[in-house]
Amino acid sequence: MTNQETFGRFHDAVNSGDVEAIAKVIDEVVDPDLVFHAPVPSGVTGVQALKQVWVTLLRAFPDIRVAIEDVVAEGDKVVYRNTVTGTHQGEYRGLPATGRSVRYDEIFIIRFAHGRIAEIWGVVDVFAQLRQLGQGVEAS
Repeated sequence: MTNQETFGRFHDAVNSGDVEAIAKVIDEVVDPDLVFHAPVPSGVTGVQALKQVWVTLLRAFPDIRVAIEDVVAEGDKVVYRNTVTGTHQGEYRGLPATGRSVRYDEIFIIRFAHGRIAEIWGVVDVFAQLRQLGQGVEAS
């Protein structure tokens, strides 16, 4: 299985909206010692941090969809530029459900080792998320 096919399994699980299916695929395609360079819940690392991100996102945005816009692959790395959409139907970052739709961009660099996801760097447009949820975040 190629690195892109491995990530494709993860991407398909994410768009299933099923937290148990996502956790199962994470166990199958992600190295247990995953290094995750992205804002994650404190006190949680590796695979558990990745699983917790999806528990949090699905609680807040049960209809979340991640659309891959661009893919660049070279060597042991694959870069994905995604557009994420969803409806805020549960608590997120301390904000109760607003019913508002969100659309934001993210870019992830995934490093593979031995056919598994070993390291992830992520840049998520949190400013766009919060602005669309009515947080009134002002540029300084």
